[in-house]
Amino acid sequence: MNESNLFDIVLFGSTGDLVTRKLLPSLYSAHIHKTINAKGRIFTLGRKDLTNQEFYDFAYAKISQYIDKIDKSSWDDFCKRIHYFKIEASTASDYQLLFNTLNHDVTNIYYLSTDPSLFKTICLNLANAKLNHPKSRIVLEKPLGNNLETSNDINDFVSKFFTEKQIFRIDHYLGKESVQNLLAIRFGNTLFEALWRRQWISSIQITIAETLGVGSRGAFYDKTGALRDMLQNHLLQLLCIVAMEPPISLEPDTVRNEKLKVLQSLKPFTEEMVLNNVISGQYKSGTIGGVNVNGYLNEENIPPNSHTETFVALKAEIQNWRWAGVPFYLRTGKRLQEQMAEIVIQFKDIPVKIFPFSANNFANRLIIKLQPNETVQLYFLAKQPGDTNDLKPVYLDLDFNKMFTNRRNDSYERLLLDVIAGNLTLFVRHDEQEAAWKWVEPILNTWKKLNYSPKLYTAGTWGPATASALLARDGVSWHEEIM
Repeated sequence: MNESNLFDIVLFGSTGDLVTRKLLPSLYSAHIHKTINAKGRIFTLGRKDLTNQEFYDFAYAKISQYIDKIDKSSWDDFCKRIHYFKIEASTASDYQLLFNTLNHDVTNIYYLSTDPSLFKTICLNLANAKLNHPKSRIVLEKPLGNNLETSNDINDFVSKFFTEKQIFRIDHYLGKESVQNLLAIRFGNTLFEALWRRQWISSIQITIAETLGVGSRGAFYDKTGALRDMLQNHLLQLLCIVAMEPPISLEPDTVRNEKLKVLQSLKPFTEEMVLNNVISGQYKSGTIGGVNVNGYLNEENIPPNSHTETFVALKAEIQNWRWAGVPFYLRTGKRLQEQMAEIVIQFKDIPVKIFPFSANNFANRLIIKLQPNETVQLYFLAKQPGDTNDLKPVYLDLDFNKMFTNRRNDSYERLLLDVIAGNLTLFVRHDEQEAAWKWVEPILNTWKKLNYSPKLYTAGTWGPATASALLARDGVSWHEEIM
């Protein structure tokens, strides 16, 4: 039983999707596996007028959709931690109830799972109610603004009431076990470090692909798009971990300092570079898994003339000694052919070929699969049996699910445990976020200036054909195209 890190956690927006789909299931899992303090309390806040029991029943019905066979006795025991309050986030007087209820001698955590437009209001009301004391921490969900100006506006305002060490900007991809294993592969082994540089690597691909459409998030997504929703945060964070220099320790600011250097080394986009090196797309109707699906413009709450991108692919360059001249290809999209996230490290070909081999575009590759299955595959060439010297691609396959049988934390569970413990390593610092927005914003500005329309692609494919052409110009192919 974890008897350390006593806490009160306050979940704003508790009747919303994030709390019932991710946060409460993660806290429930931590409860039944006894990784959080037995006396830690959970305060759920919402606009609906519910009793505690009504909220328990509401949450149980929602969570049952995401967790198979919830044990009723353990759920009832978990609910003893939960206290529901009807609170209007914008009503300052309602915060007095929180002040009177929370234990100010323990860590107080405020998780803002609300629309970002309420972040400033909530922080101001917390401060006016004297709830921003030294033992308090605040968790901010993405999107934190929709451009550099609005992001800085929110961050600067929050910083008036909470120090940087109290602010936990969450990117759930950093909580994935597979992403943390990427750190271990790079910095816990000597095998790849000598090769992890421009002299031996010809290109790197990072892909996060989804088969799902926008679903019920249409109104939100149409104001956001794939660039803001996925690339500006998740993909750039993965890029940082792949490209960063070895930190001297795993202390939070030591790791985050190295990630910041990567973001600051990214070659800035000009308008010409945006037109040549960035591809946007929008899915139209198609078939996924044998099921016909709507196009984006036919989804719920989407304007009929929307130019919002549901796919983006781009070529990035890092201007430092380790990576100069190595292209990084980033790609993400909805309604693609496969649900997966992977990193492809393409090593350079041998300088002189003495064996016959027709697949000249293959070379050696390291494939780091982050989801749905966490594996590392090292591709190389081996001689086929027989009396010839013909080579054939083969690979070594390390399946972490088979190698490790102990339980894995969900990404939100891991990050919530880190918030409770006060560990900021896997959270995004203000200057990181600012550097990411500075790099992305010229793309948004160019699209707006030119009234740029995304290319249509059929749902169930890998996006618009121009995404393949982007790599073909450099003599490269997306990984799935040559397998």
